[in-house]
Amino acid sequence: MKQKDKVIFKGRTVDALDEIHDALAGEFARVDAPIMDLVAVQTKDPYKILVGTILSARTKDKTTAEALERLFPVAQTVEMLAQLSEEEIARLIFPVGFYKTKAHHLKKLPEVLQKRFGGQIPNTVDELTELPGVGRKTANLVVALGFGLPAICVDTHVHRINNRLGIVRTESPFETEMALRRCLPERLWISWNSLFVSFGQTRCKPRGPRCEGCPVRKFCLVAAENKRA
Repeated sequence: MKQKDKVIFKGRTVDALDEIHDALAGEFARVDAPIMDLVAVQTKDPYKILVGTILSARTKDKTTAEALERLFPVAQTVEMLAQLSEEEIARLIFPVGFYKTKAHHLKKLPEVLQKRFGGQIPNTVDELTELPGVGRKTANLVVALGFGLPAICVDTHVHRINNRLGIVRTESPFETEMALRRCLPERLWISWNSLFVSFGQTRCKPRGPRCEGCPVRKFCLVAAENKRA
């Protein structure tokens, strides 16, 4: 690889991205994994990863985990989910964020899957976003965790911290996803979300981040600005 091809953004190189990835992987190993990583490891089931990701939006991991513990025993498969009423689904997933809307989406899911994809969970972002309640963030996570295919899931944590570290300079999660697709080596795509979500939940929070002892502080633009100030 030529040196000019290694430069990502303002001095961020492939080597720097590897260093950031490895540092966050070390941090990841010392804390509880995000809920969807646990679901993926425990089930290896694209259907359960899809349902769990839908429920996890705007919801704390503990609340999501408790909702899944109630829902999955009676909705182990798409076919079982289809047998539940919207009211039953809402009761089982309460109090996840926007539980009524999510119950409506889950009730519609089996029918849409059957009509569009023969009852199977699709494995591409474009196809997954045709499903009720599924945006790009959810679709990318299902592709990555459910099928083990390269995908970059960008939530608020991934968007915020990649900007803080100077890897991208973007205004929205969608812009961050597109920028990372251009600059991030594909071998890092699947794990990138898990590492940054965990890091954002435990250390690099929107307000009051724990900067002391941060393993990637030398890359952080915010830390550099604070030091100059």
